[in-house]
Amino acid sequence: MKNICFLLFAFSFLVLVSCRQKRPGTPRVLVYTNHLSDSNSEAGIRTVQHLGEINGFEVVPTDTSTLFTDSSLAGYAAVLFLNRSGVKLGYMERIALERFIQSGGGFAGIHPTAKTFNWRWYGRMIGSTGDSGVSFMHQQFDGGRVQYSNDSITTQNEKDDANSKIVLNAIEYAIGHYEPLNYSLAAIPYPPSENHFTKQTLVQGTFYEPTEMTILPNFDILVLQRRGEIMLYKKETGTVKQAGFLNVYYQAKTKGVNVEEGMLGLSKDPDFKNNHWIYIYYSPIDSSVNRLSRFVLENDTVINSSEKVILEVHAQREICCHTGGSIAFGPDSLLYFSAGDNSTPFDEPGQRFVSHSFAPLNDAPGHLQYDAERSAGNSNDLRGKIMRLRLHKDGSYEIPEGNLFPPGTPKTRPEIYVMGDRNPYRISVDQKNSYLYWGEVGPDAPFDSLATRGPRGYDEVNQAKKAGYFGWPFFVGNNYPYHQYNYITGVPGDAFDPAKPQNHSRNNTGITDLPPAQPAFIWYPYAVSPEFPELNSGGRNAMAGPVYYTDMYPAATRYPDYFDGKLFIYDWIRGWIKVVTLQPNGDFEQMESFIPHTALHNCIDMEAGPDGRLYLLEYGTGWFQKNADAGLYRIDYIAHPAPPVAATAIADTSASAKGPFAAGYALTQVMDCKSCHKEDGISIGPSFKRVAEKYADDKKATVYLSQKIMKGGSGVWGDVAMSAHPDIAQKDLNQIIEYIISLKPKAKSSKPKA
Repeated sequence: MKNICFLLFAFSFLVLVSCRQKRPGTPRVLVYTNHLSDSNSEAGIRTVQHLGEINGFEVVPTDTSTLFTDSSLAGYAAVLFLNRSGVKLGYMERIALERFIQSGGGFAGIHPTAKTFNWRWYGRMIGSTGDSGVSFMHQQFDGGRVQYSNDSITTQNEKDDANSKIVLNAIEYAIGHYEPLNYSLAAIPYPPSENHFTKQTLVQGTFYEPTEMTILPNFDILVLQRRGEIMLYKKETGTVKQAGFLNVYYQAKTKGVNVEEGMLGLSKDPDFKNNHWIYIYYSPIDSSVNRLSRFVLENDTVINSSEKVILEVHAQREICCHTGGSIAFGPDSLLYFSAGDNSTPFDEPGQRFVSHSFAPLNDAPGHLQYDAERSAGNSNDLRGKIMRLRLHKDGSYEIPEGNLFPPGTPKTRPEIYVMGDRNPYRISVDQKNSYLYWGEVGPDAPFDSLATRGPRGYDEVNQAKKAGYFGWPFFVGNNYPYHQYNYITGVPGDAFDPAKPQNHSRNNTGITDLPPAQPAFIWYPYAVSPEFPELNSGGRNAMAGPVYYTDMYPAATRYPDYFDGKLFIYDWIRGWIKVVTLQPNGDFEQMESFIPHTALHNCIDMEAGPDGRLYLLEYGTGWFQKNADAGLYRIDYIAHPAPPVAATAIADTSASAKGPFAAGYALTQVMDCKSCHKEDGISIGPSFKRVAEKYADDKKATVYLSQKIMKGGSGVWGDVAMSAHPDIAQKDLNQIIEYIISLKPKAKSSKPKA
């Protein structure tokens, strides 16, 4: 009997062992590196190939990401990253690697610590948190096997036996038992391709400086125009009519000052279907405030006499800039609205010591508009803040529990939920957990001056899970500190401390010791961001869209479950929309492009409609004017799209599009140039023809304009800063300048007419 039991046990053991079947053939390892021709990459590949020859695995080196697909990676046992370039893989390639690991594949990493801010899955895999990490990681991870070492293979150490042993151990562990992959275990899906989405034009060329919109339950859409009009798009007829008007301050009397006030923010009441209430944040013509009021919309008309003034924010007028002004409601019907810092970011004319596009901190008497400490850094001022209120039916409000300063706290305003904002232009509130998101339009300094003034400028997308101080004007980006600065002597002081920020401005009427500064959720400069390179480079105007939940919308029109729980963000200048995947606790996970080949015309507001489709309000490509491409659009999802048809190009009929400088002209149309400059016409920046006229006889014009385009700046044509373009290719730069200079006036002929 014992012999029979032993034989049964032995047979069962052999069956279990035999179930762990190896894949046929020799294990293959995909070795991904920066550039195959780089000397250190060549050294690493030689090392790995030698190890493969003597240890029985095949090595396939590559410096292209095209091999990162399911079908390609299925032929490998493991992937090896020889340097940090792997974290720069595109989103689809990252998904392919994640699916490969989840299916039972292996990963080996031999490279220094990598920045993993924008790919947290990879960070968890190798033990990295942001820009710091462990020296060694060996683990079963997400269904696969991972071994990482904070080492490098170079021409100096490629023959080092100890180093080769580290590499071999990592590869052998990643290969494991060379079992078949099981892609049915891959949990992360690929996103729907762009051909599943179409941009539908609802109305175009009608609006004059549109700012914010609100979608009504019947799919009519109210749109504010900065100059005072309240426009109503009627879904049934596809037409637009005026529903109201408020007399607002939208234009300065002071020559050369571009003000941003006017009609700023708009939202319907959560119970609009029953009460017909709407909320408008605007700049009344007769008072130096920005006012939050409630109105009644009846029979497609805003009843001015129904106004209930809720709250007013003091404003300094006849200056530029930063109004904020977005309005949003949370799932608990709390109202949030934003206010900008009402400070001038430009250099003050006639002054020896100025801000140079760093934080404006001039508290010397007579320079109020150049001191953001008086507003955004002031706990007793509503400017540079996001407020949170619980509204009553009579138009009054109370302070909800959990705001930044409890009622009765000396030298504070209890309405403040978020403090330390520069220009929180578009906000949104997660409709399930009440997390607040906003885009923060940042300062213009193109380069760091860390020893004396502080960091270069960054735009931010921020998240507040609870009330907090978010840094401005003492910090920007990932809590990068500015320095104190004496505008009378020009002597810089110490850098501010994000753990213990203090406001010592003589214009500060609030508390001196501020709450600890919170870092940005996402941050990016004019140049390509080391942390979030997929955000590209150029001008910047960050905006926050909705967090999308599929179960809130009808199945027939909503987007796929792939987008469930993800945040949409966008940039007014760069013209992109990104989708941010959030971890279960709301932390950043990773980011991808959304409809990247679909043209946007300076999207200024985004909202998910009752049908689950995204609606876009686009300002158009010229500043402070009526634009032919301003409009209202909807992004539809098509489950079964027709096969793609080659697009018919719309011919550009301008002379510059066909002339000898057509390449330079074309670049100005696809870059952010056209947002601020026209070839011949008014915008916020000078026309290219005016630039050509100014420098027509300047032999140094090419060098000067090259520096201007790369570094940005202000003061020549006005106060508004030109975006920096530090990453522009020299060839493209030359073509743009050649095109601009070609527009100079032609010399008049001295030959007499016949």
